[in-house]
Amino acid sequence: MSVSDKPLSPADQSRIIEMAWEDRTPFEAIAALYGLSEAKVIALMRASLKARAFRNWRQRVSGRATKHHALRDPSVSRGYCKTQYKMRSK
Repeated sequence: MSVSDKPLSPADQSRIIEMAWEDRTPFEAIAALYGLSEAKVIALMRASLKARAFRNWRQRVSGRATKHHALRDPSVSRGYCKTQYKMRSK
């Protein structure tokens, strides 16, 4: 299922869903990379997630300032936490 004008690969859909779940990734970043508006991301999430997971996600992102570039605190300058991709020692 695609919500954009061009079909999205399964890998792209997976990455968009991952970005949508991330607290610090604004919808504008998804729009810049994939051309999907916030409404289209919501439609993709609704189509891809189970009903309960979708409700949890909507509750989580609704009103979250870090999901909207214009509402973000200027100190949040990255799309991810600096420790998010930290190498783990074995």
